[in-house]
Amino acid sequence: MPYPFVAAEVLTAANLNAMIGAPTQNPQTGTTYTAVLVDAGKTVTLSNASAVTLTIPAQATVSWAASTQLNFLNLGAGTVTITPAAGVTINGTPLTLAASKGGSLVRTASNTWTFIPFSAGVEAANFTNAATGTFTTGDESFKFLTATGSLSLIVDRAGFADVLVVGGGAGGGTRIGGGGGAGGHLYVTNAYLPEGTITVTVGAGGAVKYTGNYGGNGSASICGNLYGIGGGGGGGSSAIGILGGSGGGGGGEGGSGTRIGGAGTSGQGNSGGTSSLGSPPNAVGGGGGGASAVGFNASGSTAGSGGAGLSNSITNSATTRSGGGGGVLPVGRQVREGQAAAVRALVVIRQQQRAP
Repeated sequence: MPYPFVAAEVLTAANLNAMIGAPTQNPQTGTTYTAVLVDAGKTVTLSNASAVTLTIPAQATVSWAASTQLNFLNLGAGTVTITPAAGVTINGTPLTLAASKGGSLVRTASNTWTFIPFSAGVEAANFTNAATGTFTTGDESFKFLTATGSLSLIVDRAGFADVLVVGGGAGGGTRIGGGGGAGGHLYVTNAYLPEGTITVTVGAGGAVKYTGNYGGNGSASICGNLYGIGGGGGGGSSAIGILGGSGGGGGGEGGSGTRIGGAGTSGQGNSGGTSSLGSPPNAVGGGGGGASAVGFNASGSTAGSGGAGLSNSITNSATTRSGGGGGVLPVGRQVREGQAAAVRALVVIRQQQRAP
C-alpha cells in the first residue's frame, strides 16, 4: 500500500511489516537530486566528489503532508546546495552542506520550509566581504580580511574568528619631546562574531602637537566590541607622557626633575620611558612604549628608544606591529619633536574553526 494512506484504506500486517522493514536511508550518488514523498522521515545521503544540487519541489508537484520532515546528510567531498523549486520558500541559512554535515527541512506551511542544520558545535564565522588572502595550516585554509580603512563587515554565518585590532600610533612631544606611544595591539583568538553587520573602524595616527607641547594621541581601532586603544602622546618640554594603548615617553628639559612616561593598557601595550634630568643638551626625552616592551629611559644626553613592537602571523606572514617612537635630543641648542610611533593601524579578521 503506497504512502501516504488515505481515508478508508485498511493497513494490513503485510503493509506494516513492509513499512517497518523498509530502509531508513535513501542513498544518492549523483550531482542532482529532487526530494520525493517517500523521503519523509528518512535520511537522504548524498555522496559525490563534485557539487550537488538538492531541489525541494513545490506542493503542486509533491503532496507534502503537514509538518513533513526531510533529513539530509552529505557523505561526499562536494558541497550540497539546497535549492527551492519555483514558488517554494526555504528559511534558514546557510542552505549548503559541507562534507560530513547534515540538516533537516521541516514543512511549516504549504510551499514553506525551515532548514535546521545538525548541530556539531560552532564553526568558523563566514564573511561575504572580498577576502584579502588565505591563511593555511596543515591541510586547512581560512580566508582573512585586512582593513586599513573603516568598513562594514558582513557576517552571513555566525561563528569564531581570530581578530587582530591595532590602534593608531601617537605623535611625539615638542621641544625635546618624548616618543609617541604605540597603538594598542589586541589579538583575540576564537572571538565570536554574530550574524549581521559589524562596524570596523581603523584609527588614525596622532599629530605631532595637539595641545600645549604634547604629542597627539592615536585613535582607537574597533571591530564590534573589540578595541585597540590609540597610543598616548609623547610629553613635550618638562611634561609627562600620556597614557594610551602604549604610553608616550616623558619630555626632556626638566630642570626640576625627570618626567615619567605614560602608562600602557594591560594586554595591549606598555609604558613610555622617563626623560633625563638637566638642561639641553643634557635633558632628553624618553621613548614611547611598544606592544612588547616599555619605552627606554633617557640617560644623560642619550634619548630613550621606543619600545619594541609585537610579531603576529595572522596573515600567514610574521609581521611586527605597534612599535613605540623614540625620544629626541637637541641638536646643539636647538630643540626637536619626539618621534611618532608607528601608525600602521588596522583590523584583521581571519576565519577560525573550533572543535565541537
